[in-house]
Amino acid sequence: MNPANLPFDSEAMLQGLRAWVECESPTFDTGAVNRMLDLAAREMAIMGAHIERIAGRQGFADCVRAKFPHPRQGEPGILIAGHLDTVHPIGTLRDLPFRRDGNKCFGPGIYDMKGGNYLSLEAIRQLARAAFTTPLPITVLFTPDEEVGTPSTRDVIEAEAARNKYVLVPEPGKPNNGVVTGRYAIARFNLEARGKPSHAGATLSSGRSAIREMARQILTIDAMTDDDCTFSVGIVHGGQWVNCVASTCRGEALSMAKRQADLDRGVARMLALSGSSPDVNFTVTRGVTRPVWEPNDATLALYEQARGVAEQLGVALTHGSAGGGSDGNFTGAMGIATLDGLGVRGADPHTLNEHIEVDSLAERGRLMAGLLATLQ
Repeated sequence: MNPANLPFDSEAMLQGLRAWVECESPTFDTGAVNRMLDLAAREMAIMGAHIERIAGRQGFADCVRAKFPHPRQGEPGILIAGHLDTVHPIGTLRDLPFRRDGNKCFGPGIYDMKGGNYLSLEAIRQLARAAFTTPLPITVLFTPDEEVGTPSTRDVIEAEAARNKYVLVPEPGKPNNGVVTGRYAIARFNLEARGKPSHAGATLSSGRSAIREMARQILTIDAMTDDDCTFSVGIVHGGQWVNCVASTCRGEALSMAKRQADLDRGVARMLALSGSSPDVNFTVTRGVTRPVWEPNDATLALYEQARGVAEQLGVALTHGSAGGGSDGNFTGAMGIATLDGLGVRGADPHTLNEHIEVDSLAERGRLMAGLLATLQ
């Protein structure tokens, strides 16, 4: 089966994708993410898949698992793993509406990673329309919490991956037609400063500001970044009344490293920041962590398979490790053959300029179809 002969149409795909993009689905809005999962589940049910809804936990939305009909159903096959949550809050469509500008199309979550998820379903749909039975059964798992480190669904992803031979992750593609064969390790941290309250007007000097302590620690954390391990604070909440010296301030930090040993050292440095001084206490606790994923022989063989499919399509496919975690960290670290970055080309994820290259919908759709058609 030559995937180049399948009638992928980027324009038609873009129109189908529009409904997904305009269904805003920020991670912490459980109802919104579930509405997006409903859209995807309905589409896959129409395609003939057996749909299972896995109840959410920890305040997050559900998961949707879809198993497509296959004569070898139940045997290890191919897992397509994607997330349907985004970082964009409800209302982002006002500032980042779905709009086309030449070969670019903009919208919240269109690049990370609704475009990749949608083209994966189109690949399955095109193979079915061609009456082609893939060598291996296909399962699609859509999850609700990747953008915050996958705290509620890591166990579901790992369990599903363990039942399959390959994992394909349609996260955004990399420049120069790149795919991802490894990812850096990432750790998250919860920060809390506690001070001493006082009236900010009448008795300012008797208070000890938790916000000031947090600010001091943020500068320390930022200064810890080096070539081996990066540190950043991305969330801070402190105080309640401007006329009160703040007694509490909370934040979240993130650290990333190319090697697990470097991340482990970074974790130790972060945890060592905990301590007390007169009237002020600062604590660091470890949050969710994505392990480093270094490619093994199985992943590199999977890449070579993809490279061969791409050559058949007239495309040179590059690969490498990447920063920015994904659920591929988990499956790759398990030793399961994992190929990530199979989604659309584009730029500026997590910003109000997030966009895709429209022609990559069909191009990457054909690549996905070729992989599904040839993996054994």
